Amino acid sequence: MLQLSVLRWGQPYASLDVDELKHFSTGEPIATVGRANGGLIQRDMRKAPRARGVLREIPIAELVQRVARAGELYASAELPMGDGSQTPDAFVRAQSGTTGLPERLCRANMKKNMFVLAEMGSILRSLTRGLDFSVLSEGFGEERGVPISFQAESPALGLVLPSNSPGVHTLWLPIIPMQIGLVLKPGPQEPWTPFRMAEAFFQAGIPRESISIYPGEGDVGAAVLDGCSRSLIFGGTATVDRYRGNPRVQAHGPGFSKILLGDDQVDHWEQYLDLMVDSVFANSGRGCINCSGIWASRHTREIADALAERLASVRPLPPDDPESSLAAFTIPGAAAAISQAIDVDLQAGGAIDITATHRDGGRVAKLGQADYLLPTIVHCESPDVAIAKKEYMFPFSTVVECPEDKMLASMGSTLVCSAITCRPELRRALVDAVHIDRLNLGPVPTVQLNWLQPHEGNIVEFLFRARAFQSAPLQ
Repeated sequence: MLQLSVLRWGQPYASLDVDELKHFSTGEPIATVGRANGGLIQRDMRKAPRARGVLREIPIAELVQRVARAGELYASAELPMGDGSQTPDAFVRAQSGTTGLPERLCRANMKKNMFVLAEMGSILRSLTRGLDFSVLSEGFGEERGVPISFQAESPALGLVLPSNSPGVHTLWLPIIPMQIGLVLKPGPQEPWTPFRMAEAFFQAGIPRESISIYPGEGDVGAAVLDGCSRSLIFGGTATVDRYRGNPRVQAHGPGFSKILLGDDQVDHWEQYLDLMVDSVFANSGRGCINCSGIWASRHTREIADALAERLASVRPLPPDDPESSLAAFTIPGAAAAISQAIDVDLQAGGAIDITATHRDGGRVAKLGQADYLLPTIVHCESPDVAIAKKEYMFPFSTVVECPEDKMLASMGSTLVCSAITCRPELRRALVDAVHIDRLNLGPVPTVQLNWLQPHEGNIVEFLFRARAFQSAPLQ
């Protein structure tokens, strides 16, 4: 059994307090993980400027090359892991075993992370709008004959990470190449990616002093947020609301991502059924970019029925089965609680679980010691139904009947909106809608990302402050 230690600016630290990670289905112990505490982090944050300092000694172009090499190591090499080592296959088994995600989806997320690291040069040029990298390193420069200056808001970025999907790690991969240190608080069930990625970085020549990893409980996350001038945190709606308006924290929560079918296209909805299924079901519905609502003015019951029929055959399979596509819930009772919450909303009226008519048995399924939630499609008579604005961490989507001219006013905050319409007036209104973050015009799945564009807020603008700058030669 592996023993993972707290990593204090690249140096392992044996904590007296440890947490045990067990396989979600068999209960077999997989690893022990050292537990950090707030006082430890408070002391370590005094050394945060050193993290940026050692990275600034390496040109950004060179860091880009090193992280590309790190991506190759992450995906293919046997790397140190705690007091032992781990092959890519062992990494996938461990990650699947503690998160409940099928192994094939873990491998898919590995490929995604490797791709981002391999394309880091292009991604940074896009995120910086073509800015000369030396401006980030030096703090000032010139562009089109005008003096410019960008000031780092923090020597290190703090991240309070979730356990639900390894895909979120793509958000912090560009940080090291921007010469900003990393302070990571892993999700309780997913320490694997932070530790493996850190070792890949070190093997590729990234200074050890630039990365800290602090596993632990809620107080550790609070200490990370308190100790770093800039942080990202992942959580539910309550977490997003708590940090709304706080310039130090970028909170990532439910996406409430949607597909909108305009009146000019809704009569051809069958053409887009594959797109809808992929948007709801990809990555077992665990991502904030998964579609949680399909909105149209008509044919909504037919759409819901077709979706439900396509997803009704999905059943849990062992995590190592190559056909496995449904993730388990690793916290006992979580699946049943979510299913009960859905039923409470359904009892309020105005909505019906269409998938219930296409399958035998209930919404909760069991395999081994683990619980699963089967895909669920709910038809809503109007956007006023409470469940029309809900999102869950499994393949769940509502199909909402709403007049086209009421959609934008009723849909609420939306991370990804895929709008299938050719009407210029609606497209213009969508472009102008400030409550939509990522906008796809046309038949683009909500889960299809363009890595050359920000996922949710430009991380460069979050970490660097543009300011006025002038200089003159001394006499």
